[in-house]
Amino acid sequence: MQLRGKVLWLVLAAAFGLALRSFSDARGFRHYLQLRREMAQMAERKAQLLEENRRMAEEIRALREDPEAIERAAREELGLIKPGEIVINLE
Repeated sequence: MQLRGKVLWLVLAAAFGLALRSFSDARGFRHYLQLRREMAQMAERKAQLLEENRRMAEEIRALREDPEAIERAAREELGLIKPGEIVINLE
């Protein structure tokens, strides 16, 4: 029974030593946590980019098929007006 107790303490001390080293090593557990944070940030950025891509695809579809979307884009982005219209800028 005494030998089992000594082996148990030796195993626990080794596990504690390895855990301590993992926490203190720059390539250990801290590095793992940093990589997890970066991965979560990248997943969030991916979701944002997918949403932006979806909006742009919808805008492309509208510009190809919808004359009102073409007119809106011409007015907003190019500053074009129809003949006879008067533009008043209130800035």
